[in-house]
Amino acid sequence: MAERIAIIGAGIVGCVVAHQVRAANPSAKILMIERDQAGLGASQRSAGVHFSTGRTERVRSMSLFSERYYVSLMTCNPAVPIYPLSLYAVSSHAAAPALREFFVAPGKLESTATDRHWVIPLPKECSVWSVPGCHHADVGALARMLARELRDQVTLLEGVAVETVAERSDGVDLTLTTGEMVSAEKVILVPGPWVNADGWRELTEPLGVRVKKVVALHFDHPIEDTDAAILFPEEDAFIVPLRDRGHWLYSYTCAEWDVSPDGLRSGLSDRNLKDGCDVLCRYAPELARSLRSGRVFCDAYSPTREPLITKVGKSGNVIFVGAANGSGYRLAPGIAAEAVSLLN
Repeated sequence: MAERIAIIGAGIVGCVVAHQVRAANPSAKILMIERDQAGLGASQRSAGVHFSTGRTERVRSMSLFSERYYVSLMTCNPAVPIYPLSLYAVSSHAAAPALREFFVAPGKLESTATDRHWVIPLPKECSVWSVPGCHHADVGALARMLARELRDQVTLLEGVAVETVAERSDGVDLTLTTGEMVSAEKVILVPGPWVNADGWRELTEPLGVRVKKVVALHFDHPIEDTDAAILFPEEDAFIVPLRDRGHWLYSYTCAEWDVSPDGLRSGLSDRNLKDGCDVLCRYAPELARSLRSGRVFCDAYSPTREPLITKVGKSGNVIFVGAANGSGYRLAPGIAAEAVSLLN
């Protein structure tokens, strides 16, 4: 009998995991269970910016694997909502040598910040280098496209949550909110920011994962053909032209911890706008003061700031996949490849 594998979560990471599991195990019977609709939740609110970088060798390897995966998607299907992007990293001269080490393939180092037109003024004394192979994506739409491709190959249950996860020596039993009970030999748990939901908290709590608010602000400004995204690695912030949406996105690091994904429906707060403004004011005060809208959600962060792909529980039949530290889309294919390796 073919092995039955249940995947809990159909965000971008869950959908890429399902594709790679299917490719590696063509005979497997795959059941996907999603508490909402595929591609909603954190995926729908993702900035979707990809650049190949990482503070450890493992994360850099995941990033490069993911870049090649997404290039393959674009080559096979030009209709995928992935858009190539020019991106430059900017830092102080003193910090540049160390920061460039984190990039898989840092490009040309510009001699001055005045070598090209920038949407915001850059400090005259700074290092600027190109970052090849970048893009941004409509992550929610991409996840739904991947889910649609899977529908004739897997069973996808949407609007159904998992209430309990019960391990057995030879498998796992899942109780659903519909009252149905399903069994699988293996379960891949891809919960995104719902990492400590009631149904599996006993399995995930020992991992020490915390959930942090993630904020990106929008601003209206003409987008020229030559406009590029700008990454500020010292600030852990970036701005990017979203040509498909007709506006710019500005992402900065929000420091609100231990939030609940089900409690973040009210949108931006005064504090979010102020914190974002404080960072951008260092470069473009007038633009910073015009910030009024954006997107808010949260993500799971691991203690080591590397994604977690590990067996949890006692049976070895449940694999946790997540805690991508705000980089779920950027690292999803690399994360999925590690998850598949644990099925063997």
